Amino acid sequence: MTQESTVYGSIHISPKAIAAIAYRATLQSYGVVGLAPRNVVEGIAHRITHEPLRGIDVRFDGEKIEIYVHIIVEYGTRITSVAQSVANTVRFYVEKALGLKVHAVNVHVAGLRISSLD
Repeated sequence: MTQESTVYGSIHISPKAIAAIAYRATLQSYGVVGLAPRNVVEGIAHRITHEPLRGIDVRFDGEKIEIYVHIIVEYGTRITSVAQSVANTVRFYVEKALGLKVHAVNVHVAGLRISSLD
């Protein structure tokens, strides 16, 4: 949890709030068709609880914010370009919203999907 103190009190930002910002930024990125569960347990838990922030993991050690994003990429797009775009977009939106520096955004491509031709 990030914490900042001011003369008026303190501000606490939970990792879930940071994950929500990263989730929205990821879905706005070109070539991303969805987020993937980080592991099998998360995949099962998502089916039961419908947790909207699956595929995003935020780690904060008191100084550094690290964000891990697990994505599914549109088949036919350039994977490295999509991953770089996601990293840049997530970093921009999180830093803009929090006013804190993001140390790293690690993008893991979990799969490819062919969109329907409707």
